[in-house]
Amino acid sequence: MLDGSTRPQKGTPEPGEMAELVHTRQLETADISRIMELLPHRYPFLMIDRIVEMNADISAVGIKNVTINEPFFAGHFPGNPVMPGVLMIEAMAQTAGGLVIHHRGTARGGKLVYFMTIDKARFRRPVVPGDTVRFPVQLLRKRANVWKYKGEARVDGTLVAEAEISAMIADA
Repeated sequence: MLDGSTRPQKGTPEPGEMAELVHTRQLETADISRIMELLPHRYPFLMIDRIVEMNADISAVGIKNVTINEPFFAGHFPGNPVMPGVLMIEAMAQTAGGLVIHHRGTARGGKLVYFMTIDKARFRRPVVPGDTVRFPVQLLRKRANVWKYKGEARVDGTLVAEAEISAMIADA
C-alpha cells in the first residue's frame, strides 16, 4: 500500500536517530449514489449497498445488508427465506464491475459491464434476512477489456459462497 506519502511510525526521533517510516494509502469507497453512477442496475436487481476498500482495479469489498423486504424472499422460500446463490454471484460481479468502472475514472456513460463466465462456484451455507454479506473480490488477471476476479461471500467472517467471474466492458 504505497503511494509515496509517509508519516513517522513513532514520535519525533531523538537527534541522530532515524525515524522508521510507514507508507500509507487511502483506500476508496463508493456509497449507493456512487454505485448507481457506476452501474446500470436498479432496484430490485442492485445487489450491493456499498463498496469499500477499493484498491485500484485490484480488489474491493462490496456490502449487502440482507433484509426480509428483498423481493426474492417472496418465492425463495416462503416460510424459510434464503438468498439465492446466483444473486450472491451477481453481487460479486457488481462489486467487481463497480470497481473497474470507478478505477477507469468514469461513470458508466455509454459503457456496460457484461458477464462472460462463472467458474468454480461453491455455496457453503444459506444467507438469511438479518445477515450482512461482505463480497471481497480480488483481480486474477486482465487483458484488454476483459477482467477476471475471484469473489467470495462472507457473513461474520465465515465463507458462505465463492466463485471466479469474468466480464468485459463494451459499448452499450
